[in-house]
Amino acid sequence: MNTVAHQTQPLEPGQGRLRLSIAIPLYNEEENVPELLGRIGAVLDELPDGAHEMVFVDDGSSDSTLALLERAADEDDRIVVVSLSRNFGHQAALTAALDHVTGTAIVVMDGDLQDPPEAIPRFLERYEEGYDVVYAQRVGRKESWWLRLSYFLFYRLLAGMADLRLPLDAGDFALMSRRVVDHIRRASEYHRYLRGLRTWVGFRQIGIPVERAPRFAGSSKYSLPKLLGLAFDGLFAFSVVPLRAAAVLGALAIALSTLFGIYSLYVKIFLDRSPEGFTAVILTVTFLSGVNLVFLGIVGEYLGRVYEQVKARPLYVVAKVVGRGSRSAP
Repeated sequence: MNTVAHQTQPLEPGQGRLRLSIAIPLYNEEENVPELLGRIGAVLDELPDGAHEMVFVDDGSSDSTLALLERAADEDDRIVVVSLSRNFGHQAALTAALDHVTGTAIVVMDGDLQDPPEAIPRFLERYEEGYDVVYAQRVGRKESWWLRLSYFLFYRLLAGMADLRLPLDAGDFALMSRRVVDHIRRASEYHRYLRGLRTWVGFRQIGIPVERAPRFAGSSKYSLPKLLGLAFDGLFAFSVVPLRAAAVLGALAIALSTLFGIYSLYVKIFLDRSPEGFTAVILTVTFLSGVNLVFLGIVGEYLGRVYEQVKARPLYVVAKVVGRGSRSAP
């Protein structure tokens, strides 16, 4: 007789008592921490009583961010601080935050206050309607025009190339049910694109427009190389179109070469002359050589990611946990 193990399943959205966790990665945000704590605390104060919590992950900050968080955790038992041993990057820090939350609903947001905490009650309204994921669709961005244009083009390029339907203009700011977070945590990808994994999990999802606020203080820690790295993580994790493009371009080159060969034979046999165009030949060879190198780089990018994955290193290393009895990750 087969024995089935009984496991406790996470409640569906809107069922049971709400316990909200707010997960926030921070890296050198000492200027934003006091305002961030005050505004999130005000949002939690307006919610019905529950074991709500704020889980902050210090991603190897070199300023006083960690000290400010530890001091706040001593004064507010809703605060949990996870300190990483070094800077592992934004997506790894977000993963660490998700590994330490205990709520039935989890809000993920950045610590620069461009994600306004005051939008969280709107997320909860849709959560109570039965949605597992409520994500912010960014409107009214305050960045420079070239950065806004880059974001606009990237989201649409990725949506057109991805293997699944990714929402447009949706960042990490979102509310997720416990079961969605549990499924994301089971994903073992090393190069993580969490907003894509959130969509991949499925269940009922909906976006709401949220105006993107200007950064409260300090400067962005996402440099251009880091932004490009995140874009590549999204593209290579959810699309094989770059690899297929190599095959398509190769087939096109073969077709054009065949047509040119037929033309050369026709000119030689019926017109008794050889086709000219030494410069065109040089340009064609140079162009195709460059294309070959580009696609070798793309193949190398996929291969490098496989190499990183098979090493199976942990995404992050925790130095210490402060708050709620300094509990370990679930």
